[in-house]
Amino acid sequence: MEIVTQAPFRVATERWKNLPRMSEAEYPGTEGYIGDVYENPEGSVMCSGFFELRRTDEPLYYEYEYDEMKVVLEGEFLLENKETGQSVVAKAKDAIFFPKGSKIHFSTPSYALAFYAGHRDASLL
Repeated sequence: MEIVTQAPFRVATERWKNLPRMSEAEYPGTEGYIGDVYENPEGSVMCSGFFELRRTDEPLYYEYEYDEMKVVLEGEFLLENKETGQSVVAKAKDAIFFPKGSKIHFSTPSYALAFYAGHRDASLL
């Protein structure tokens, strides 16, 4: 009989709390917080975590070097790709897919929290 060993599944609790603030020098005029919960666990090609954005003076601009999915948990994000002209409001329970190469401007009227999973190495955050 062959014995199969498998890594146990994981559960992270309250990891959306006290996220590290994104660099004000790199993202001026914004108040964004982000943190990976899982960074390539068990050799996976994925990273996942939470992204929080509070009301901003300027949109937070991010260029994706990898594919990523987000699920809005609370609040709403205004998502704009100024190169393509696409503009969408994503609200709680909406699922978003950003293909590699997306150039997105994030803003919110007050607050938004999302969970993300990206096909990337932990060093890209």
